[in-house]
Amino acid sequence: MKKNILLISLAILVLLILFGPKVWSWGFYGHRKINEMAVFTLPPGMIGFYKKHISFISKHAVDADRRRFSDPEESCRHYFDSEFYDLQSFDSVPTRWEDAVAKYGIDSLRKHGIVPWHILHTFYRLTFAFRENKPDLILHYSSDLGHYVADAHVPLHTTRNYNGQFSNQEGIHAFWESRIPELYAESYDYFCGRASYIDNPSKVIWSALKASILASDSVLLFEAKLNSTFPSDLKYSYETKGSKIQRNYSEAYSYSYQKMLGNMIERRMIESVRVLGGLWYTAWVNAGQPDLQILENQTYSDSFKKAISQQELEWKRLDSLDSH
Repeated sequence: MKKNILLISLAILVLLILFGPKVWSWGFYGHRKINEMAVFTLPPGMIGFYKKHISFISKHAVDADRRRFSDPEESCRHYFDSEFYDLQSFDSVPTRWEDAVAKYGIDSLRKHGIVPWHILHTFYRLTFAFRENKPDLILHYSSDLGHYVADAHVPLHTTRNYNGQFSNQEGIHAFWESRIPELYAESYDYFCGRASYIDNPSKVIWSALKASILASDSVLLFEAKLNSTFPSDLKYSYETKGSKIQRNYSEAYSYSYQKMLGNMIERRMIESVRVLGGLWYTAWVNAGQPDLQILENQTYSDSFKKAISQQELEWKRLDSLDSH
């Protein structure tokens, strides 16, 4: 009896991990690529430190997604339901967190997504980390900031129909964010120049989000149009991943969709890189441009290493559940 209860509990946990609400993202590949490429936008004074730790910043670009399975307050930081916030009067949405809480209430904000406000919150935390010369926190908040910035550049993070569940297009989220980048992102041109100082970070964040909202209709409409004309027997293919055989969107279907979108996914990834590099640079400047060279060879603190180790153990446990 106890064994049956344990098996049922494990099955429920796996289902929550696989199919829980709003667990979609750029995919591990996309997030890591954006964080990695942003490092190369940085100026002298920053790039040495970031290049030395580029492996950490890239690897931990996905930490925020993984936290959603253990932290109930994490999920709402990744999206923004534009239907609730009323796109027709977008400028009426308060950009200051305190004003948003006063207008909508904290429960409504958490239900419908807070990604633009949380990006700014993480940006301020990174600024503090620079000011205090804390390399552990600089790496942590740099990685997290990259994740949230990337999420804000995804059109499907700005609609309730985030996975096509209301338009008979279920699976489109992973298709847009993961499948196409995994197939084509190595050929993208990530050159977007040197990171620039951002006078008004909040304005840049909200502008990026608005561009995603305006693109969300095209993401759904173009896929629906392609689906109606593409040979149904060629839409999917079967691929071996590890010990599993998985059904996925075929390369032919993926290529046709990317072409219809006019390389939108490439543009949104590159814009994520540009904005992220700018925010990292701005946080450093606002902190007084501390000398990062003296931090390059500092080892991680014992408490930081312990926290990272505990995270890794927990995520490996969840991954092992997923594989059974």
